[in-house]
Amino acid sequence: MVSENPTRHDGRQWALSVEDGGRIGPDFAAFVLGNTNIFRVPHVPEIALYLADEAVPLWHKTEEELGAMGLPPPFWAFAWAGGQALARYVMDHPALVCGRRVLDLASGSGLVAIAAAKAGAVPVVASEIDAFAEAAIALNADLNGVYVEILRQDLLDHPSPLASRYDVILVGDLFYERDTAQHALAFLQRHAKLGSNVLIGDPGRTYLPQERLAKQCEYMVPVTRDLEDQSIKRTAVFALI
Repeated sequence: MVSENPTRHDGRQWALSVEDGGRIGPDFAAFVLGNTNIFRVPHVPEIALYLADEAVPLWHKTEEELGAMGLPPPFWAFAWAGGQALARYVMDHPALVCGRRVLDLASGSGLVAIAAAKAGAVPVVASEIDAFAEAAIALNADLNGVYVEILRQDLLDHPSPLASRYDVILVGDLFYERDTAQHALAFLQRHAKLGSNVLIGDPGRTYLPQERLAKQCEYMVPVTRDLEDQSIKRTAVFALI
């Protein structure tokens, strides 16, 4: 993804300062700042994010920092097609979220949460399980001048609350893997029964439960060829039914 005037950081070394399981871990915010640039999101240019130029080098750096192999890709460092489409839809239809309690599930960069906050949602909660993503969401929210609460928990296996906790649940590009998709759908159905309105942005990933969804709109979304098979992805926004 290319902006007209990207802002580049100096790639300085980050300090080891965060305690994690008895060892000293990386300063996650400094890692994000040292390995990303500021770009305007192609399909939502009202929003700027700290994003990576390439996936694989950053993936390797993440593994080196945590001293672990086989980690998931750095989802937080890219504006995925589903998230871009959903953010665009929310920005164009602010009445869907304005003044409402919103959860951005598996928030990644925080793009969709930021769009909801800009559209007037209160509060906006971004859930994630990745400490790098947590740092990226905080930095991106600050960059865009909005407040987003960050919840670093895996919510998918949590039992349903007795009453609706969120008026709207937003999900961008989460149906790429079988087990995750199954758990996500069950979570979303539990909350929909309590009255939550569920909106999903997705370019047609393999495990998207199309039979449970009603298409709201469709966009042609610019994406990075480092991650996708095309530079433009046909991407839809759906409501869970």
